[in-house]
Amino acid sequence: MTTTVQNQPTTPTHRRDFLAVLKSYGLVWVLLGLCAIATWLSPSFLGVMNLVNVLRQIALLGIVGIGMTFVILARGIDLSVGSIVGLIAVVTALMLTQGYPVYLCVLAAIALGLVLGAINGLGIAIGRLPAFIMTLGSMVMFRGMALSIANGQPINVGDAPGFDFIGSGDFLQIPVVVWLFAAIALLAFLVLRYTSFGRYVYAVGSNTEAAHLAGINTRVISFIVYVISGLAAAITAIVYVSRLTVGEPTAGTGLELEAIAVTVIGGTSLFGGEGGVMGTVLGAAIIAVLANVMNLLGISPFTQQIIKGAIIIVAVLFEMYRGKGKKA
Repeated sequence: MTTTVQNQPTTPTHRRDFLAVLKSYGLVWVLLGLCAIATWLSPSFLGVMNLVNVLRQIALLGIVGIGMTFVILARGIDLSVGSIVGLIAVVTALMLTQGYPVYLCVLAAIALGLVLGAINGLGIAIGRLPAFIMTLGSMVMFRGMALSIANGQPINVGDAPGFDFIGSGDFLQIPVVVWLFAAIALLAFLVLRYTSFGRYVYAVGSNTEAAHLAGINTRVISFIVYVISGLAAAITAIVYVSRLTVGEPTAGTGLELEAIAVTVIGGTSLFGGEGGVMGTVLGAAIIAVLANVMNLLGISPFTQQIIKGAIIIVAVLFEMYRGKGKKA
């Protein structure tokens, strides 16, 4: 009688399960570890006011990051979101100073965001311009428009009853902007996970040619994701003006890089077709906590830029090697 000896796994089951959980929730562990280090380096990190500021920063980064997530998932890039924020901030502040009702200013800001996003979408989807070139050109153009309208000077909103509630108000002791961010994140998650449009976005990002052959109108999908990005930038601009009560033509400078950073750190592949909103939310939290603790420690803003740039490079390198590992 021959006894068959089966090969046993070299790694114990409980250890493999632990590693799987660690990998699945890696960003959560990174965030928790970063918070622990921040508390150790600066006990004031856990102060109520500081935590509220961190939540607001997460919300601002997260809103524009969610718009960027749609674009990158569809294998695009949007370098114009910062300039869109600046242009809409100036227009919104100008309308408020001229006495227009708050609701009309908000609607106009959202409409302008949709139009600016549509301009990018048309250039890329219909004009067939590379996304990098189109959004780079619109970045410069929109910033120039903001500076021209404001004559290079900030526009003080002054007293705008009800408008400041968006950026500075609280509901159930939680900032309104955090509730707004949570609603946007939930809606974006549901759209990407449970709708045909969400599936089409992933399909276009994974393989544009295959998606086209499968009957998906890839041009329409590409157009819509840039409109969504413009909408997210518009909401960010509204919150920005409401919070600071000023429309700066330079508002949002560098925001496009931070939006890309939170998206990539959150696990969305720059090559499209992989990632999601929840990762972007965690990426925004990581960047916001990191920036906050660096401010608490008095680190120079210039040094902070170096660190953020290094983080983007590491995140992209990790994504590239992870992609190679999957193909192997």
